[in-house]
Amino acid sequence: MGKNYEVLLTDQLTRVNDTRGLENYYRVQIRTEGGTVLSVDIDEEDFTPKKADPILTAAATNADDIKKLGK
Repeated sequence: MGKNYEVLLTDQLTRVNDTRGLENYYRVQIRTEGGTVLSVDIDEEDFTPKKADPILTAAATNADDIKKLGK
């Protein structure tokens, strides 16, 4: 899987879940190959290199595909 994004910033945040109480998650800000900057929320259990990369790659690809629609 080629990297089509650059990680700019990562924040650890906490939210209230109705069934599980407090839970941590990560908000990752990325810049895509097309220059789009976006934030992607990743659950704490998915915040590993193997699990986060496909999530961020899909978000970057979708953002660039949507940006191309406007051209």
